[in-house]
Amino acid sequence: MQKTDFIKAVADQANMSQKDTKVVIDTALAVIEDALKRGEKVTLTGFGTFEVRQRQEREGVNPQTRAKIKIPATKTPGFSASSTLKEAVKGS
Repeated sequence: MQKTDFIKAVADQANMSQKDTKVVIDTALAVIEDALKRGEKVTLTGFGTFEVRQRQEREGVNPQTRAKIKIPATKTPGFSASSTLKEAVKGS
């Protein structure tokens, strides 16, 4: 499902216009993004938790030269599904 399909489905279920629904969804995603930039967790009860995860520095291999390289530590967004969501998906 693409974002436009998602917006249409939400608009249909919420009985709203697609234009208004797009504004709401874009705003919700921006709020989640801003919270993650500040290092905060965003928990949507019954759905899951968005959080920033720290990846440690590690050693890798350049596939062209086979030379060992250091991959620097980085932050990455992560999502953990709630048990409610896991059960809903498992039951389908």
